[in-house]
Amino acid sequence: MIKKKDKNASRKIRHARIRAKISGTPVRPRLCVYRSLKHIYVQIINDENGTTLAAASTLDPDLRDQVAGKTKKEAARIVGQAAAKKALDKGIKQVVFDRSGYIYHGRILEVAAGARESGLEF
Repeated sequence: MIKKKDKNASRKIRHARIRAKISGTPVRPRLCVYRSLKHIYVQIINDENGTTLAAASTLDPDLRDQVAGKTKKEAARIVGQAAAKKALDKGIKQVVFDRSGYIYHGRILEVAAGARESGLEF
């Protein structure tokens, strides 16, 4: 009998392993990405205080019009740019990129590219 691996369980194990090594500070917060089947969410987090400094997603009212009719990868790039702009408005220039156990490919790569082209360094 073939046993199929649960991809999300494997991702959560990878994410826990990554989170043991990286954390966000006030000087260099963590840019965390969550990907669902339809949407993508980005948060910039200070782990020392446990606070979210900036966030963006495809569900934001500001971005919903921009994202409408686009592919998921194009929407991910727009969300990355929006998160970077919010971070730069708060004086955050450098972040630690947390891919949350996802492979650095596709939509995750587009979020990172959008954030970088808007001025974030990581």
